[in-house]
Amino acid sequence: MERAVTVSRMDGKQSGGGHERRLFYDKCGRYLFIASAFLMTIIIFSIIFFIGRQGLMTFAEVSPLEFFFGAQWDPTLGKFGALSFIIGSVATTLLSVVIGAPLGLLGAIFLAKVAPVWLKNIMRPATDLYVAIPSVVYGYIGLMVLVPFLRSTFGTTTGFGVLAASLVLAVMILPTILSISTDALNAVPRPLEEASLALGATWWQTMVHVIVPAAAPGILTAIVLAMARAVGETMAVQMLIGNTPQIITSLFTPTATLTSNIVVEMGNTPFGSVWGNALFLMAFVLLLISLGMILLIRRFGQRRG
Repeated sequence: MERAVTVSRMDGKQSGGGHERRLFYDKCGRYLFIASAFLMTIIIFSIIFFIGRQGLMTFAEVSPLEFFFGAQWDPTLGKFGALSFIIGSVATTLLSVVIGAPLGLLGAIFLAKVAPVWLKNIMRPATDLYVAIPSVVYGYIGLMVLVPFLRSTFGTTTGFGVLAASLVLAVMILPTILSISTDALNAVPRPLEEASLALGATWWQTMVHVIVPAAAPGILTAIVLAMARAVGETMAVQMLIGNTPQIITSLFTPTATLTSNIVVEMGNTPFGSVWGNALFLMAFVLLLISLGMILLIRRFGQRRG
């Protein structure tokens, strides 16, 4: 009897010690996650602060009106009008999303609700493989195939411009929209679809009025991520847009974006000069444009909800 009591006490101490260890590990894990989140927040805000501080130094010698509303960019003459780059970035991003988002959503509907299992097992890995293709490869294919096609088809002078860059960007953002939208559509509860069909709705009516609205948050997230990639893309756009600092008047007007101008001129500017600070300011404006687009999409999603 005494031995049984002793064994039970020892088991109680061991279980108590194991519980304390688990609590200790849980605390360590929680503190590790908090520290990681805090570190990432510091890094992000440090980057924004450095780019913003360096960029805003431009206004010591260049007026905000000239920078944001001037279309003449010639650093050798002291002209730093970035309006053409801002318009080029916004136009290229919006046009690529207008082209790519419907195609990606239709492809996601096909993968989630129409395609047989064997085809899903082929197409889903193939879709994910597109993400690994470097952007310079897309740009080179567009330069060799798309630009000559646009030049011969529409009779343009060069074939470079917003349309060529947007078409390539639309292809580049398709995997993001397709993958995330497919997961969002698959996450919609099956009873919602069955209830709609049971009430007499057609499959297409069920898809448009039930499934897609229920998956709208995930679809909007996919569009936001696609816009973030499109507005920040550099190499493919730089190879197709024409790199000419002028305001676009048509889809075939050679122009430039914030990212393409930064990558072209960043190697020629000394740090701390007005020219270099203007490039930092363009990077800061790019961050603000990305943030504005994300907030706009989030606001639209909340209103739909």
